[in-house]
Amino acid sequence: MKFGVFDHMDRAGPDIGRQFEERLRLIELYEKSGFHAYHLAEHHATPLGMAPSPSVFLAAVAQRTRTLRFGPLVYTLNLYHPLRLIDEICMLDQMSGGRLELGVGRGISPYEVGYFGIDPATGPERFAEALDVIVAGLSQPRLTYKGKYFVFDDVPMEMQPVQRPHPPLWYGANSLESADRLAKQACNTVVGMKAEAVGQFAARYRAAWQALGRHETDMPLIGLSRHVVVADTDREAQSTAKRAFALWYDALIHLWRAHGVGLPRQMIPAEFESALDGGYIVAGSASTVRDRLRKDNAIAGINYCLCRLAFGDLSFEESARSVELMAREVMPALA
Repeated sequence: MKFGVFDHMDRAGPDIGRQFEERLRLIELYEKSGFHAYHLAEHHATPLGMAPSPSVFLAAVAQRTRTLRFGPLVYTLNLYHPLRLIDEICMLDQMSGGRLELGVGRGISPYEVGYFGIDPATGPERFAEALDVIVAGLSQPRLTYKGKYFVFDDVPMEMQPVQRPHPPLWYGANSLESADRLAKQACNTVVGMKAEAVGQFAARYRAAWQALGRHETDMPLIGLSRHVVVADTDREAQSTAKRAFALWYDALIHLWRAHGVGLPRQMIPAEFESALDGGYIVAGSASTVRDRLRKDNAIAGINYCLCRLAFGDLSFEESARSVELMAREVMPALA
């Protein structure tokens, strides 16, 4: 079992510069504490994401760390010109000595892509083309491609990533049916559903992987995503988590509420107690968190545990305490 960190970089207060610096200090702590990777979301025009240009923040991460792997989860491909993103990916992989993890997606919010003048209905088609172009551009010395949205004729790829043919791919899955496609693409995957549903996804992914004649020891990471708060007592951790979760959830629904609609699917319960009971939030003493993660990870059959350790209005000190207790009392028992 490996442990990673997922970060929406949702607005924590009015001083965004301070938030960036405190997050970089936390990321240095993630590295020292033995986390495998740091994954950053991309969102636009919403308090859910204060890092709308992930590459900019990740360039700072590359300079503040030496061994921690990192990357977007995800780049919203439909908002990028593929050639520009290929260059950014190569730069980040070169700057970090080959530590980039490449998360890709089309974006869950139609409002965010709509603000850029892109029809959300074209999302799946445009995303598939963009991904084909990016993988080809990262893997080949020259790029030629003819599609509906992108056409390139013998474009020289002057820079290449350190990792060949390209950095590891990641995708945030939300349906069982996507397991077959992601296994075929050898894509690392993160799932934010209940442990039982993640278990069904992991089993289908594993079956698809084996049907392709591949060894299970070579299988990519399949991750379970959870909000995590660890403190000295269950009462302290749950009180802290409840306060921070309320602000995070308000940011999550911000654009949907502004347009007078609900979330397209039940991503996570709005009520803290329901989210805690369902395992979407894991909050408690080190022993409580350890036992809950051990149980859910066994049910889910995963090999990667992705923790949200900084969300809502959690202070640097509160998040750092969670990291300390995770590293000392939780992760060694589950590794």
